[in-house]
Amino acid sequence: MSDMNKWIGSGRLTRDAGLKYTPSGTAVTEISLCSNSVWRKDGEKQEKATFVDITVWGKQGEAIAEYLKKGQYVMVEGRLELDQWESDGVKRSRLRVVADRVHLAPRSTSPKAQTESAASTKPPVEEEVPF
Repeated sequence: MSDMNKWIGSGRLTRDAGLKYTPSGTAVTEISLCSNSVWRKDGEKQEKATFVDITVWGKQGEAIAEYLKKGQYVMVEGRLELDQWESDGVKRSRLRVVADRVHLAPRSTSPKAQTESAASTKPPVEEEVPF
């Protein structure tokens, strides 16, 4: 049986997308996502922000780089990858997401606005037929 490595998340971009190219000419776009968790503990609202570094390779990364701006809401599907390196004799590591898909939300729409819009939409009222 093979292992499963799937990550799905959403949030807002912490900075504009950074498009670069490898020496071989492959496009690579780096983004950082902030995803907030909200819950209640003893009646008080609690919040925690989680920051996730995301890499988007190839044509997808090149295509979306011009659209991804700080504060924009996005959804990302991908896989976790561990980066390891040594700096000044100290071993370091970090988890990041390598994106398979990046879903852009309409610029004028936020998740909260979408929820409020859906909640305010009333079912159609059936009118009486006059015959």
